[in-house]
Amino acid sequence: MAEGVSTLATTGTAEVHAEPSVIGVTAAGFVALSMLVVVAIMLWQRVPRLIARMLDARIAAIRGELGEASRLRAEAEAMLTAAQQRTASSRGDAAAIVSNAEAEGRALLAKAQTDADDLVRRRAAMAEDKIGAAELSALVEVRARAADAATRAAGAIIAERHGAEADRALIDRGIVGLGRAH
Repeated sequence: MAEGVSTLATTGTAEVHAEPSVIGVTAAGFVALSMLVVVAIMLWQRVPRLIARMLDARIAAIRGELGEASRLRAEAEAMLTAAQQRTASSRGDAAAIVSNAEAEGRALLAKAQTDADDLVRRRAAMAEDKIGAAELSALVEVRARAADAATRAAGAIIAERHGAEADRALIDRGIVGLGRAH
């Protein structure tokens, strides 16, 4: 049931304004219910799981790149050992190779880590943008449906409560009011 609010106009007549509701649910209730339905559909369609799978796949690729960097470092260390065995007399050259290999390994590892961090950040931002767009679209649709339902409910209430007898009474009061004004 809709609760009415009574006001007294300057003409001395009381007007009752009712907030439209369907089965006791107002427009705000329909908006809340619609948002719950949208969230339930997102969970039912496993949107978070889909996003998590995409991120997990990219993380696995990044881990592969880090494994490749570790493998390259291991290869560099193996080359260093071979160089030390071949050139036992030239320790200076071996030290240069070691420092170069370590620097390359660190540079590759740092680059791979930076690339991985950037990629994860970009993927997360893209996922958030997609979720935001879906939420905005759902909100616009819910608002449109709520406005349509409110319009239909208001039309039904006006048609139900305002007939020919009410029109006659309003016209008669208007004519009496005109006669007093002169």
